[in-house]
Amino acid sequence: MSELLSKRPLRVVAATGNINKIYEIDDITKKYGITIVSPTDAGIPEDFTVIEDGDTFEENSLIKAKAFMNYTNIAAIADDSGLSVDYLKGAPGVHSARYADVEGEDQDRMNRELLLHNLVGVPYEKRTARFVSVITLIFPSGEYLAARGEVEGHIALKEMGTRGFGYDPLFIPEGTDKTFSQMTASEKNEISHRANALKKLSRLLEKQGYEEKY
Repeated sequence: MSELLSKRPLRVVAATGNINKIYEIDDITKKYGITIVSPTDAGIPEDFTVIEDGDTFEENSLIKAKAFMNYTNIAAIADDSGLSVDYLKGAPGVHSARYADVEGEDQDRMNRELLLHNLVGVPYEKRTARFVSVITLIFPSGEYLAARGEVEGHIALKEMGTRGFGYDPLFIPEGTDKTFSQMTASEKNEISHRANALKKLSRLLEKQGYEEKY
């Protein structure tokens, strides 16, 4: 029997300090008896860093998952996500978190400001974009599952809403007239890129014999 089937329930370290991502991931995985723990609870120091030098979301997601798994010797789950804007030829893409080349509490705001600046004068109908999320669940054996989720939409002409994080105040999903930041958490989690990736991960877990427990 593979490790995917023999190590249940699982204690899995989240390869992120972003509590919002941890909540979204845990909401799916807990149904299968998988407990998500934060990096701090897994004993990972605050200054632990991973060089994400992949060219794709898939590569960076696996890089992060492997690094956290190797450090803790327990299963790890990583999400690499970002925004791809057609008019900007896919930018910011895998560089979404570092788009404005700054760090700290102003990072998200400055990323959004740079994106709006780079789209000045571009009409709404040409501001098509998509959010992408690739989630990788890796085990100490080296076995892993990876799932990609996307959601299509447009970049708003200005920031709208106060909820969420990152580019949420600028992204209007297809079929709606609200940004992610104007939605409740439950509304966003029904249609978001991360939700779509997690739904695919659920199907992969079920193929491996996992069953919903709750």
